[in-house]
Amino acid sequence: MKRQGGAAILTAMLTVVLVASLASATLWQQWRGVEVEAAERSRTQSAWVLVGALDWARLILREDGRKGGADHLAEPWAVPLEQARLSTFLAADRGNAQTADDTQDAFLSGQIIDLQSRLNVANLVQDGKIHEPSQLAFARLFDLLSLPAGELTALAENLRLAQDTGAGKGGDAAPAPSPNSPLWPQDVDQLAWLGLSPRSIATLRPFITLLPVPTPVNLNTAPAEVLYASVAVFEMADAHRLVTARNTTHLAVLTDAGKAGGNAAAKFVDGLHSVSSRFFEVRGSLQVDKTTVQEQSVVQRDGREVKTLGRKRSVLPVAAPLQ
Repeated sequence: MKRQGGAAILTAMLTVVLVASLASATLWQQWRGVEVEAAERSRTQSAWVLVGALDWARLILREDGRKGGADHLAEPWAVPLEQARLSTFLAADRGNAQTADDTQDAFLSGQIIDLQSRLNVANLVQDGKIHEPSQLAFARLFDLLSLPAGELTALAENLRLAQDTGAGKGGDAAPAPSPNSPLWPQDVDQLAWLGLSPRSIATLRPFITLLPVPTPVNLNTAPAEVLYASVAVFEMADAHRLVTARNTTHLAVLTDAGKAGGNAAAKFVDGLHSVSSRFFEVRGSLQVDKTTVQEQSVVQRDGREVKTLGRKRSVLPVAAPLQ
């Protein structure tokens, strides 16, 4: 009887353990399903919010294009949106059924950047040949930033080969690329294919861009480093003088730059310089709980038409505060 009683107790204990294990597994599966669903819902909501932010930015650029004139840093599009609660933007919508609790932990920020405030890598090769004025501008920038001149030589030659073989930039009549031909890059990071080191790309990133067509530098928005590089006779003092002058009164026409720069030998010509822009980058960031969704979009404006050329989205975890 004692043996039977002990066996019964042992069986009961094993049954309890088995039931508890199955219950824990079931609860874990349910919890995991809820977390996955919540993450997917958060991602979808973030995507829609950032799409709305992009549409808002395009509207601002469209209205600015309707007015015409020069593009400068005192215009509404150039004012960044500092991080703010999403509920702030929904507060004006009285018919919105979403409660404040749904958005109190969501923060939105954004910025529009003039991509023609930078040197365009596409300028280096035009009509199948290396464009000497653009190569000189890049050489001055490389020298200013203490970057290897050999990397610029390799970059320009590989871009020429990529364009000559029609690997991404040629027209319908371009010959088929050979297996060893470099591909035309689609963004700045891909310049590593063409000879730039990761260190050089990181150093150049604030000062260069890669656009579908050659573009002039907007003298109203370019930083001093880009102004110095794009004007062959400029010293850094001249570039800073021009930045100070244009920040006080923007350049309405290209001839204003000669007066503001203070260097009589400086020449500002169409095709290399301008006071307006067509290409912009729209950056949006939405922080929800412990996740930040960032989106970068390149847009092209022609008059009142603003179209999106490309979008890149990334999800980053929010860094934990230091203890």
